Amino acid sequence: MENVNKHFGDLHVLRDINLTVDRGEVVVVIGPSGGGKSTLCRSINRLEPIDGGTIKVDGKELPKEGKELAKLRSDVGMVFQSFNLFAHKTILENVTLGPIKVRKQGKQESEKHAMELLERVGIANQAHKYPAQLSGGQQQRAAIARSLAMKPKVMLFDEPTSALDPEMVNEVLDVMTGLAREGMTMIVVTHEMGFARKAARKVVFMADGQIVEENTPDEFFTNARTDRAKDFLSKILTH
Repeated sequence: MENVNKHFGDLHVLRDINLTVDRGEVVVVIGPSGGGKSTLCRSINRLEPIDGGTIKVDGKELPKEGKELAKLRSDVGMVFQSFNLFAHKTILENVTLGPIKVRKQGKQESEKHAMELLERVGIANQAHKYPAQLSGGQQQRAAIARSLAMKPKVMLFDEPTSALDPEMVNEVLDVMTGLAREGMTMIVVTHEMGFARKAARKVVFMADGQIVEENTPDEFFTNARTDRAKDFLSKILTH
């Protein structure tokens, strides 16, 4: 991302954002609510169009629209706060839909790969159920499997655990930590500081639409450089 700017009316939500994420790197974006974190995440696959600057994925600039944009979106997996599964399709059908429709894969091959992914996220035994029959944590793991089915180059996570009950948070974070260990390129917007410390290669702290600080987890959490970051950490790490 180079000099990326985004406005919602008079509100300047992304201000000259410069960010590089290397292949296989896990970048965790943290900061106060309303600081632009989710907008940053959503701009990377053009769910939010930007007003200025450039965003490149794997060396290619984001297409404006049409088939090229659809192709880019299939290379950039996205997991949202709400699971966005199709309620009228089984978990297996949810996971195979993209590969069959977009990647033009055969049904048999798609289903075999989907079952492997559901096994990997720990819900293979739920494959023939519908989303409403699963817990929130299971639905979010199904959403992760659905993104992985497209064999993306990058995975974006926009507060993937914030809609979950506390006891379900860890089962989703465990899957994400496993992906990080396997070398998946990930950008994760989250309030889970434990995950940031454990899985991130780099922590990006955002406030007021700007990247205020960028550092390794160790350095950021023990030795934040800016007053804004110190203030944020003092509020969240005292409880």
